[in-house]
Formats: sequence, C-alpha cells, structure tokens
Amino acid sequence: MMGRNRQSAMLGMGDDDHAKLFPGSQAGTTCFVPLLQCRYIGLPVMQDPIKITNHLHLPLSEIEFHFARSGGKGGQNVNKVETRVELLFDVEHSASLSDHQRKRLLSELQSRLDSHGMLRIVVQGSRSQWRNRVVAVKRLVEILEAALKPKKKRVKTKVPEAGKQKRLDEKKRRGEIKRMRSVPNE
Repeated sequence: MMGRNRQSAMLGMGDDDHAKLFPGSQAGTTCFVPLLQCRYIGLPVMQDPIKITNHLHLPLSEIEFHFARSGGKGGQNVNKVETRVELLFDVEHSASLSDHQRKRLLSELQSRLDSHGMLRIVVQGSRSQWRNRVVAVKRLVEILEAALKPKKKRVKTKVPEAGKQKRLDEKKRRGEIKRMRSVPNE
C-alpha cells in the first residue's frame, strides 16, 4: 500500500487511480475523495452544493468529516479501515445560512448542538466509509429540513354550546343514578 492513502486502498484504487483523484498528495496523509470525481469507480456521487430546501444549499466546504475505526462487524477490516464517519456542521458560523435560518436552527436543534454551535452526526452502520459518509449527509439534510420546516400555527377551537350542554346533562344523569343507589337517610 506504499504510495497511496488508506482511503484509496479501502475504495480499491490503485496508485494510478489515487494519483488522478489526489494530485500532489503523499502516502499516509488524510485526504478526501473529491465527491464529483468518483463516478468512474462506481461510487454514488454527492452533489456540491447539497440542496437542503429550495432556498438553502450547503457547499461541501462547510461540512467537516472525521474518520475513525468503527466497532462491530467487519472482521479484520474493522482493525484496518477507518469506516466510522463523524460529520460536523457549524450552524453558528455558516456563511450559507441567513440570520433567520441560523436563529431557527439554533433554537430547534438546541439539544443536538454542542457549546460551540456545531451539529455532530456519527454514522458507523456500514463497512464502507463512503456509504457511511453518504448516510451522514442524508441525515444532515433530514435534520436541517425538519428544523427549518415552518410550524403550523394552532387554531384555537371553541367547544360548541350543544357539546357543553350535553356534557352537563350527562353529569346530571350520572349523579341521579348514583343518588338513587344510595340508602335513603331517614
């Protein structure tokens, strides 16, 4: 595996493939597969920027990925390949978000954000780092979509007069039945 990155080896790329994807990279360095250049090796392609809503697109440059060795299934693969993906998105300092969107996300995702306003998503379900990365991005999109979706305002409803009267009549009827069951006091 000399001359190529751990990630390239995991993807089944040779030295020539690695050189095409990572020009100027050195062995043992951490680098990312350029997402739009992966079509020729048969991997799913993520679009840059990622569409969250019609009015919000996140460039991949605002998303940070960290990789680690994952536990669970995988045999020797578990000990060799860093398949666990940790996705970090800085909600507080993102240039793609408007002030309104940022405030909404900070309030809606309050329990999911750390003290620095970072949203952290961890995925380690697959043996493939790439699949875990795709799943992490999908989860990010789902979380942000749900948080930005406008909440429907509750329309206050009034109990109809007939409903109130029916409830009172039923209470009187039940009270009458209970009164008739009791032993009369003389």
